[in-house]
Amino acid sequence: MRIHTIIIIILLSQINHAICQQPDNKSVTTGYKKGTLIVIGGGNLDSTIFQEFKKYAGGDSSRIVVIPTALPDDYLLKDSAMFHIKKGFEKYGFGKVTILHTRDTAIANNEEFIEPIKTATGLYFLGGRQWRIADGFLNTKAHKEMFNLLDRGGVIAGSSAGATIQGSYLARGDTKNNQIMMGDHEEGLGFISNIAIDQHVLARNRQFDMFDILKERPELLGIGLDENTAIVVCGDEFKVIGASYVTIYDGTYWSREGSSLKNLPSEEDVFYMLKSGDRYNLKDRKVIVE
Repeated sequence: MRIHTIIIIILLSQINHAICQQPDNKSVTTGYKKGTLIVIGGGNLDSTIFQEFKKYAGGDSSRIVVIPTALPDDYLLKDSAMFHIKKGFEKYGFGKVTILHTRDTAIANNEEFIEPIKTATGLYFLGGRQWRIADGFLNTKAHKEMFNLLDRGGVIAGSSAGATIQGSYLARGDTKNNQIMMGDHEEGLGFISNIAIDQHVLARNRQFDMFDILKERPELLGIGLDENTAIVVCGDEFKVIGASYVTIYDGTYWSREGSSLKNLPSEEDVFYMLKSGDRYNLKDRKVIVE
């Protein structure tokens, strides 16, 4: 075999190896390229998180849309429901609040219905059951306008169900029971790709539930948020705010005091926690240490 033929074979082998080493795009977790996401773990929220939402929505000049669709009909059909929801935001200084609710995708495709999203600077999903949001808004014109809102530099936030719906994989999306991690609804709105998001994690001792998903979908990044705690996502990075902790399921372990002397489980069963002020790179799946 001639020497130049051997060289070509070696080069092709190296190129093929390099291609094989590239990460599969389906396994890469990324935030949205523009705008801001605030993903909140539920519970009773103090003013800090609402003020963060207000800041990114434009402060006193903000125009926000609130989507309460995750809540049950027996509450939303009460005459006072929309009044109290609106008042809840006005007490934090939001002057222009529009409530949008539907369980019908035909309505979510209606131009008049989605008009408030087109001019909004912020959007907020209330808690409840996340599959109800998917049923009403997934893959509709309203859903598309949410991405356009982010493209304008706006902010999308949500608590509890409103946190989980922001991911690509819909954890606890079963219509029968919220303890079923992989249910009859598995697609979220996808503002963050290749991720499963859980909420109320420490308050309800849910810290091991995420493994039900990751054993079947190991390519996903798992994130669990405790109550009154949030991540603020800008591009591929987030920071933690709030009173408690965020649980990270990325197949590794991180601690401020190191791990060399710790007796850790296998990578399939390990997780760690971040607190307020900590930062994380979604794409690299690493804590940002400065």
